[in-house]
Amino acid sequence: MKPTGDDVAGLIARSSPAVRRRDAETLTALMQEVTGREPQTWGTIIGFGSCHYRYPTGTEGDSGLLGFAPRKAATTIYLFDGVGAHTEALAKLGPHTTGVGCLYIKDLEQIDLDVLRGILERSLAWVEAGGTAEVQLTVTG
Repeated sequence: MKPTGDDVAGLIARSSPAVRRRDAETLTALMQEVTGREPQTWGTIIGFGSCHYRYPTGTEGDSGLLGFAPRKAATTIYLFDGVGAHTEALAKLGPHTTGVGCLYIKDLEQIDLDVLRGILERSLAWVEAGGTAEVQLTVTG
């Protein structure tokens, strides 16, 4: 995937319901602070920075270092290191659901933003350290 160059504010403004727009604004500020990078669109994902990933299978591509998507059902936060790396923190986060590498949040006002910040900081550090043998990561931006 590559950055699409679409307007981040426009993507947020088109998000629904209203809670997704509110949460997207909060997450944009939080991820920008954590990464020190400007937000950019990657299709319908708002990403920060960029990296190249490569799996032992030969699958490779590009992605943001951290990113999220304001989806209708919930905001999806993407974690390259997987949700399993954050089990203890997730127990303290507040209402959420998970996939292998995705954290789904319906309302940021119901979660502990300090816990979320810690999850994001640890995930970013993992990416910046190059990942693991299962996924090799190179920061490109």
